[in-house]
Amino acid sequence: MSAMTPSIKHQGKRGMRVVIGIVLLAILLIAMAMSTKIVKIGSGADTQTKEFEPEAYGKKQFPKTQAAIEKRAVDAATLAAAIAKDQDAAGKQYGIAGGGIGPEMSVKFSGVAGKEDSGVYEVKVPGLPDSLVIRVQTGPAINGTDLRDATGDISFGQFTNQIDYQNAGYAINTEMKKQVLSKVDTAKLTGKTVDVVGVFQLINPNGWLVTPVKLDAK
Repeated sequence: MSAMTPSIKHQGKRGMRVVIGIVLLAILLIAMAMSTKIVKIGSGADTQTKEFEPEAYGKKQFPKTQAAIEKRAVDAATLAAAIAKDQDAAGKQYGIAGGGIGPEMSVKFSGVAGKEDSGVYEVKVPGLPDSLVIRVQTGPAINGTDLRDATGDISFGQFTNQIDYQNAGYAINTEMKKQVLSKVDTAKLTGKTVDVVGVFQLINPNGWLVTPVKLDAK
């Protein structure tokens, strides 16, 4: 009997280690289960990278952009006088630092549309100097990212890459065409009085290329 005692003791110790190991493993598994958060795909907690959807983005963003530009829009006569006096000061007072070399200026005016050139109309606004040329984009191609950059609320860091950031601008332009320009016969504006609210990038003080967010013709 005494010869078998060490073996029994050894087996007992080994069995105890196995039990302790099982207990520790069970504790670990329980802790992992308690710390694991189940996230439903599509819920607010689902942070996995999603593919950018331009159409949905434009539809959601354009009304916000439109409202912001309308709120900031300055009468063209007031804006022209401020720019003529001090372009940099006018840019700081009325503009938003955009993604380009000049600030984005929100403006409103009424004038008579001249001849159309590739979807762009020159608009003669009463009370403005003859040296100032105002042109309005009416499509089908809407160039630039003025609508994207006009509010200062949209930045590159909100997107996965440069392509998505660029597509965001295109998406807003596209939605503007659907909601604004599609309601106007843009092929027959020459000679008509147009009421415009829009935005342009201030680079040339005597040349404003305006992208509209509102355009009415009569």
